[in-house]
Amino acid sequence: MDSNYWDDKYSTEDYVYTKLENRFVVEYCQDLEGTTAIDLAGGEGRNSVYLAKRGWQVENIDFSQVALDKYLKFAQEERVLDKCSLTCSSALEFNPKTTPVDLGVIAYLQINQPDLKTAILRLVSNIKPGGHLFGVWHSRDNLTGGFGGPRDPEVLPDVATITEALEGSNLEIKVLMNRDGQIQTREGLKPSVTLVLLAQVKL
Repeated sequence: MDSNYWDDKYSTEDYVYTKLENRFVVEYCQDLEGTTAIDLAGGEGRNSVYLAKRGWQVENIDFSQVALDKYLKFAQEERVLDKCSLTCSSALEFNPKTTPVDLGVIAYLQINQPDLKTAILRLVSNIKPGGHLFGVWHSRDNLTGGFGGPRDPEVLPDVATITEALEGSNLEIKVLMNRDGQIQTREGLKPSVTLVLLAQVKL
């Protein structure tokens, strides 16, 4: 999948992933200190706008310009446009406008593990010492223990693959675990296995 695929996916009046911030982003990031953040592969901006409403200066980096245009519209609706910036770029090659930042968020970037490692470490390189990295993904364990998300194990991380990806990095892992989630299906709510990561860049 490339940017054209995502441009097509986002070319709708509706917000594909809704305007509601991810509940794990809220849970793990609401009490973090700082003023600047990068939302990597932030799409239509639900998490970026949430952070902006809490006072953060947020740069949403995504390779779909269609998604980023919707993000700016959403930010304007919520009256936080002055706190929201963007960069249209791949998660593997981005150069942020603001760096280093206090917080890096990477939510549901479901790509193959070598590329995910590249994206994570590039994001980490743009976070200040003492700053935080938060990640959330559909877990590989969801293939056998839950519903929803991709069905390709190559794009589903788990505790082992993220641990391996972060080996040798300047990060202290605070949380790396599966969490119980729920997704809406035609048959009602179904259980989903979600992988969450909270780490801090060492001083």
